[in-house]
Amino acid sequence: MTRQAGRVAVLSDIHGVLPALEAVLAEPDVRTADHVVLTGDLLAGPQPLETLELLRALGDRAVWVRGNADRELAELRDAAGRSAGGDSGDEERRERAEQHDAPFAVDLWAAGLLSETDARFLAGLPPTARLDVDGLGPVLFCHATPRNDTEVALADSRSERWTEVLAGVDADVRAVVCGHTHMPFVRVVQGLLVVNPGSVGMPYGRPGAHWALLGPGDSVTLRRTTYDYAAACARIAAESAYEGAAEWADEYAHARNSAEDALTAFGPLDGRAG
Repeated sequence: MTRQAGRVAVLSDIHGVLPALEAVLAEPDVRTADHVVLTGDLLAGPQPLETLELLRALGDRAVWVRGNADRELAELRDAAGRSAGGDSGDEERRERAEQHDAPFAVDLWAAGLLSETDARFLAGLPPTARLDVDGLGPVLFCHATPRNDTEVALADSRSERWTEVLAGVDADVRAVVCGHTHMPFVRVVQGLLVVNPGSVGMPYGRPGAHWALLGPGDSVTLRRTTYDYAAACARIAAESAYEGAAEWADEYAHARNSAEDALTAFGPLDGRAG
């Protein structure tokens, strides 16, 4: 049975950035929302355990959706456990670790902090969730697309691409809310409203913790919470045991990757013609 909601805050792609999450959760519209939907990629970053603790404190208000990074953290934690027990582990993951790719490096580090219980929790999160939002009707929440947690569909993706990735959505759904690409947008595809709240912890385009508010009524609002980025960077560098925490925080808290750069990098992944 689909749960009813009057006002819903949507937080996506937190990536273990605790100061950004704290700033959003302090917003009055988030504090008073009926539900806080978490559309994945929650912990893969410099403060994973602290972030998980704060999200769990939301209790029944939280609606959890698993992102690809959540799934991958659980897989990495499992692979590390198998390797420690004598299993050779996953060759592809070992190769990626040896390459020491910076985004993957923090994932590998964060996975090592998870307990077996934490890893099972992440692995068991649903890939989608539904709420019946007053004024909007049935809303489907996912991470990347409703059918896949790594597919790329962007604000400027052609309509045919969106028709393709939304083909399996139930006919009664009136809106789809997704994350993954870290860039906020709202668009309509064949009468279906598509919303991306952007990223709380790793924004592309401009700094701030990006999120969305659904309701009251049929309203959809893209929101941006500003906070002290320099202080956040200093805090992450001081509190995180991740070796590259200072550099990681500086890049992402200050949104040093432009939306144009991100669209150029991600664009070919949506199947568009070169």
